[in-house]
Amino acid sequence: MKSLLRTKAGQRVLSAALSLNAKRYKKQPTTGEATMADLNAVFTSMEQRFNAAAAGDLQAVFQYQITDGDAWAVTVDNGQCKVEQLAHGEPTVTLTMDSQTLEEVMSGETDGMQAFMTGRIQADGDIMLATRLTSIFPL
Repeated sequence: MKSLLRTKAGQRVLSAALSLNAKRYKKQPTTGEATMADLNAVFTSMEQRFNAAAAGDLQAVFQYQITDGDAWAVTVDNGQCKVEQLAHGEPTVTLTMDSQTLEEVMSGETDGMQAFMTGRIQADGDIMLATRLTSIFPL
């Protein structure tokens, strides 16, 4: 077997087998409707968890770019919170992630900072503002 793997043909066969195996175990994507409903639920619960006292007089737009869904903007303005399904023109901070990461962070299953450090979340703009999200939108 080892001698077979040393040949180009053996390496191609192994590569093809590994590729097929990876496709077999790859998580099946959800339909667009299910993802849309899930995202709507996540952002609705976020709006309900809004802590006006923690936000204080903050004025910021948190843009969520969901790689396998739509863009969402969360606007915090003087103790008020507004969640919209849109790409804001001038966000204060933009957080890019997939819907699974968003759901895990919002449910408390995954720590947002850990997801950021491992590359599951990318941030652009006022990154330090993103660290306040856990106090503004507590679990």
